[in-house]
Amino acid sequence: MAALYEGYTLCGLVPSQNLHSSGIRGIEAERDGDHVLVTDSTRTVTLFKVSDQKPLGSWTVKQGQTLTCSAVYNSQTKEYVSVSDHKVIRIWNEGDILLDKAFKATVTTDIWRVHCVPGGNPVVLFQRGAVRLLDPLLSEPQQRIEEVLVQEETIKWSTTLMADDSQQFVIFVTEQRGDHFLYLQRLNPNTLHRYRLEREEPGLFPLSFSATHRDKHIFLLYLYPNGHVYRSEVSIRGLGADEGSQALPLPRILLLGLPVSEGVLEAATALVLDDAHIAVVGVPHPSAGAGKDYLCIWNTNFQAVQAGKEMSGKIYGQLWTYSNKLFIPHGKTLSVIPYECLMVSLASALGKLKQHKTEAPASVPSWNIILHGEKAQPPRTVETRKTRTSRKSQSVSCLTIDQVLELVKTAPVDEVQKEVEGLLARTDLQGLHPSVGQIASTLVSRSLADPTFYTQRTLVQLVNTQSLCHSVCPDLVLLALERKDYFLCQLCLQFFPDIPEVVTCACLKAFISMPDVDAEKASLEPDSVSFMESLIAKEDDQVGLQNGFSPTAYDEDRSDTLVGSGTVIQTRAEDKEKTSTPSQDICPVSLNKAVLLNEVLMTPYSGTFLLPHLKDLSSQQVILFLRYLQFLYLKYSQDAFLHVSGVRSPTLTQVMDWVSLLLDAHFTVLVMTPEAKGLLLNFHRFVKSQVRLVSELGKIEGGLQELSNLKVKKDVGQYSIEVIELL
Repeated sequence: MAALYEGYTLCGLVPSQNLHSSGIRGIEAERDGDHVLVTDSTRTVTLFKVSDQKPLGSWTVKQGQTLTCSAVYNSQTKEYVSVSDHKVIRIWNEGDILLDKAFKATVTTDIWRVHCVPGGNPVVLFQRGAVRLLDPLLSEPQQRIEEVLVQEETIKWSTTLMADDSQQFVIFVTEQRGDHFLYLQRLNPNTLHRYRLEREEPGLFPLSFSATHRDKHIFLLYLYPNGHVYRSEVSIRGLGADEGSQALPLPRILLLGLPVSEGVLEAATALVLDDAHIAVVGVPHPSAGAGKDYLCIWNTNFQAVQAGKEMSGKIYGQLWTYSNKLFIPHGKTLSVIPYECLMVSLASALGKLKQHKTEAPASVPSWNIILHGEKAQPPRTVETRKTRTSRKSQSVSCLTIDQVLELVKTAPVDEVQKEVEGLLARTDLQGLHPSVGQIASTLVSRSLADPTFYTQRTLVQLVNTQSLCHSVCPDLVLLALERKDYFLCQLCLQFFPDIPEVVTCACLKAFISMPDVDAEKASLEPDSVSFMESLIAKEDDQVGLQNGFSPTAYDEDRSDTLVGSGTVIQTRAEDKEKTSTPSQDICPVSLNKAVLLNEVLMTPYSGTFLLPHLKDLSSQQVILFLRYLQFLYLKYSQDAFLHVSGVRSPTLTQVMDWVSLLLDAHFTVLVMTPEAKGLLLNFHRFVKSQVRLVSELGKIEGGLQELSNLKVKKDVGQYSIEVIELL
């Protein structure tokens, strides 16, 4: 199984004169997976801290000079290495400001790349195929560099790997008159081996390469424009001496046949993630229409997509991965998309894993287990043949998964529900998780195309398996909104960890705008409804003080000033009658609508990406939502409110975070809206109460510190009186 989580922007792309180029020459890891070096195609190297999405340093060569090699980090010397104008090696550290004043050395031959693996020595690969360790090369920069490649042979791709025995290899692929060759350069001792790749159809050349090392073998993965992904294997056990210019044939196997909608692929990349998963960008999603670009994770064992995410803007066919994060330039941004891959055996995925009679059947972990670490539910008791046949309904599906998928495309609703439910109920088929996404995607596609077809009960069952996520079935939530299936929306918001911010905002807009009649018709999750019933039913006079705020303290301030975005609102006691909002103790929305809004509050999001979509809300929608958030805040601030353990409900922090987001997105509009005046003043008082609380706590901070520093007497007897002086 695999998952693609919600991504975020690391930086914008530098405009390039070549419209087909992203402007990024390369991305390399630096010191750990949370720091990367981004080298653009012109003059600049930038160090980013990925988790903070901010640059820590930037270095630029002079105007007229060009960086021709992506910068790498030498972990042994804690220095950066790059090449400008093909022959000038530049070395600097994080404290250097100007590259022109840092160390540089000029060599005699054009350089292709500088490679460095963690714990290894930097190696320099020259354009004519020669390889040198960096330190010996710098000791004699003007040394003669031999030519390894034959005439008209050029390097297309290169990398370096460290074997299990700390043996370093430089791997590069070349092209000569339509033929491609793999070079395997071993360092210390230096040996070079050359292999010829098998040709594809005439006129088709590899678009991308990726290499990995495992069990004394190097595996080369390469993608062709017709969607064919091949893998070749080279054993490094007992590699002999140089074989000269002789090229050995390199066998290959067809690993995947990726879908190609029309013509051939132009800008696509396949990248190895682990033994069973590859990331692919620039290839159509099997269940999506033409014209959409996706980032997908394919399971090579099952020949299936296990995660997918649509990418906006132009795709440039570039992809990097470090520390379970994918770095992909698209449109005008460089995005970081976290991912996770889980190894699953074919036997368990197909339900053929042998079980002892006394053991519970093995199952594939659900998405909740993978993403949230929740404990798996106890497996169902295995029924005997006698128990199964004694049931009134014996029509358990005997169809295979492929047969069910075909049936879903054409059969009526009743038959589809019957067969899918039977498939999910089968006790002889464990590990259905890879197939749940295919079934759900097929159901959603048909429902979108046919307004008369909708299997609500089946979709709810599929979501309840907790084997789905938004990237696997991206249109499910929008379909549920279109059909006004609010219960399915609630389940998706609960179980999907990767819902994009645009979909979250679409749910919020739909929930706020829906008529109360439609809301009351919805049958929602009982615990969430019970929570809101208990919250709404609380007596108005049960008002206490918590977190420094009490609703009864509203009138203690006779004059308030609200400042924001260059606008000042002043009100006096005599104006409070006109600007007061309705009673804050009354929930401004109906019961079921409040339940659905709570699900939105608890949905994970990134404020940076949510803020633009919140601006699409109308002022009336924003005011209504703010009134509901105010209602929650007041209820949460009462001593009478007790959080029910185990019941899914929004926290006070989540409530206030949403208040801040809405005010950031609509402050100017709200200031100019008379209906919002009293509401803004109330939130202003909330903030003042919190500031007052922090101020009071600060006054006793010194006393509390003194108490913590007091030494407790070991023997105080049965009774003692002690006087503590707080200065």
